[in-house]
Amino acid sequence: MQAIASGFVYGFDIMDATGLASGTVYPALSKLEQSGFLKSKWEDPRVARRDKRPPRRSYEITGAGREALAESLSQVRKLQRLALRKAGS
Repeated sequence: MQAIASGFVYGFDIMDATGLASGTVYPALSKLEQSGFLKSKWEDPRVARRDKRPPRRSYEITGAGREALAESLSQVRKLQRLALRKAGS
């Protein structure tokens, strides 16, 4: 979701941004969409034909997705602080 929130909206762009394989990214996108954290739409086929490529599917984070992402990032930050505190002990 962080990649999408950062402006990477197509599957291949998300794979490039995250370094994850398609077998990881596309199932995750599907589950996130089913959970209501993302929504997707297909590009107009005429645009794809003009550019001589298949239509692309773009993803957008929903309000629920933004909330879940913010909560997840907050939890990660807490864990990082705990790890730093423990390492400094």
